Amino acid sequence: SYVSFQVLLKSDAPTGDVLLDETLRHIKATEPAETVQTWIELLTGETWNPFKLQYQPRNVRERVAKSLVEKGILTTEKQNFLLFDMTTHPVSNAGEKQRLVRKLQESVLERWVREPQRMERRTLALLVLAHSSDVLEGVFGGLPDERYDVAMNRAKDLLELDPELEAPKAKGSEMIWAVLAAFNK
Repeated sequence: SYVSFQVLLKSDAPTGDVLLDETLRHIKATEPAETVQTWIELLTGETWNPFKLQYQPRNVRERVAKSLVEKGILTTEKQNFLLFDMTTHPVSNAGEKQRLVRKLQESVLERWVREPQRMERRTLALLVLAHSSDVLEGVFGGLPDERYDVAMNRAKDLLELDPELEAPKAKGSEMIWAVLAAFNK
């Protein structure tokens, strides 16, 4: 099963992103290699394992939010919720958000390819992440009813494919299918 496949590092060349480079160092240092499912849990903070603390980057969500603030995508605000203040990160660059929404809409409407192995990898990854984050309906929500139905049905058909069968067909996209399998588990 792709979920239980071990993640092996092909290259440890720096990416220029601090959090991603730190993650690559963790993957490189891990002995024995961990599975896709384990890395998702470690990187999202969904698990706490005292034996693997050294492989868990600290404050991942906050650091991702800070990076997006620095890039001008999000902003930082304090909101008061009755007894306590909470830091939130609303979108400040609506144009960038709309660009991604349009990209996903076009990928399942105007540029639809029936075989997922022909789909651009970044678009496939974005669809998987939008689905796993439960925001796919929102991505297609502004479409007229007929186009919404087409988009949702195509996305649903794609995301319900068996990752075990699809991964071997699409060289270079195996990790995306493994992530989908892990989220569908």
